[in-house]
Amino acid sequence: MIFFSYLCSLSFIIFMKNIAVILAGGSGKRFGAEEPKQFALLGGLSVLEHSVKAFAEVEGVDEICVVSHPDWMERVEKMVSGFKVQGSWPSQAARPIARFKVIAGGDERYMSSLNAIMAYIDYDDDTNLVFHDAARPNVDRSTIVAVLKALQQYEAVGVGVPATDTLWEVAITNEAMERTPEQPYTLLRVPERKRYWMAQTPQAFRLPLIRDAYQRALQDPMFQATDDCGVVARYMPEVKIHLVKGSAENIKLTHLHDLNTLKELVKRKR
Repeated sequence: MIFFSYLCSLSFIIFMKNIAVILAGGSGKRFGAEEPKQFALLGGLSVLEHSVKAFAEVEGVDEICVVSHPDWMERVEKMVSGFKVQGSWPSQAARPIARFKVIAGGDERYMSSLNAIMAYIDYDDDTNLVFHDAARPNVDRSTIVAVLKALQQYEAVGVGVPATDTLWEVAITNEAMERTPEQPYTLLRVPERKRYWMAQTPQAFRLPLIRDAYQRALQDPMFQATDDCGVVARYMPEVKIHLVKGSAENIKLTHLHDLNTLKELVKRKR
């Protein structure tokens, strides 16, 4: 019965080509270590390997594209090409990743996404690009499968979790600048928390949609982006972005102290 249910859960993702784009193009300057955070070790595997493994073990993912900083491409290629993943069931032997490629990233995050789009620009329109930050190594399989399932119905899918803390909208006022220039902030308003989610990855799109969104964005001299859903929301406002609820454990490795938290989360999965 369990096996049948799993097959049914995959039946919706076999008719489209799903490409996981693992964004690992950072240089590691903010992380505060000698090497970029994607190479930090968590339970014997690097952060990057954990992220690749999460997608490689989902049968609905047809190909994996790692976007790497140019200085680390050779290392990443060796790491991924020799990496093996366990099959979906305990009886299945570990296997190498069937299809993958490594491409160069850009100076900004959006440039890495754009490079991935260009790498698949000639693919069929039924291709989906599923962007994931390598720095979120604890993404679970159920989230990935939920995103792939949603892509059968929607052109754009984001992952997030409802905000749990009270949110403040702040402003910088002339009065505060004069009195406390080192802390020039004042509280502007307290928005209704239930309307706000904290964005995570993966974020997934039909190829024609994300291609067209970036084409519009690049014509805007004021273009700035922090994530791919933001690009679609701003430049393709007619498209509704469907949201999948993620997990509080799908945290992003930003600072060195985040490593200890992730190590505990990874250990609990075993």
